Amino acid sequence: MTSRWLVFGALAVVLSSAALAQQPRYAARDNPRLADIMEAARVRHLKLWFAGRARNWELADYEAAQLKARLEDAASLYQSLPVTDVTTMAAPLDALSAAIAAKNPAKFTAAFDQLTAGCNSCHQGNARGFIEIRQPTAQPFSNQEFEGKR
Repeated sequence: MTSRWLVFGALAVVLSSAALAQQPRYAARDNPRLADIMEAARVRHLKLWFAGRARNWELADYEAAQLKARLEDAASLYQSLPVTDVTTMAAPLDALSAAIAAKNPAKFTAAFDQLTAGCNSCHQGNARGFIEIRQPTAQPFSNQEFEGKR
């Protein structure tokens, strides 16, 4: 009788863990708001700019990856977003990654501006044109070193 309960217990554990593995990344009630995901993306955009301007390519690469992850979160969690809006960000992100890998400040600036234009194009296409992104002009993160160790 005890071995029978052990088998049932093991089966219950396997089935419940399989069910948990199939749940979406965020349960519906736990989804972050799209505005909050985009705010996190905006912060990454800003930090990416200052890392690139300081030629801290390791930090720029990290921030670019974080920005890409936020955009992927938005696309996967908010499937009502037009796919073309999300996929048009792939080319600017690829150009940015290439500029960072090449450690080329001029290409970085051009790719960053292309990325920023993509953000604004998406906002325009989704009746959010009043949210206009631009190159940052001031660095609000006084608690982070962007210059890196030289």
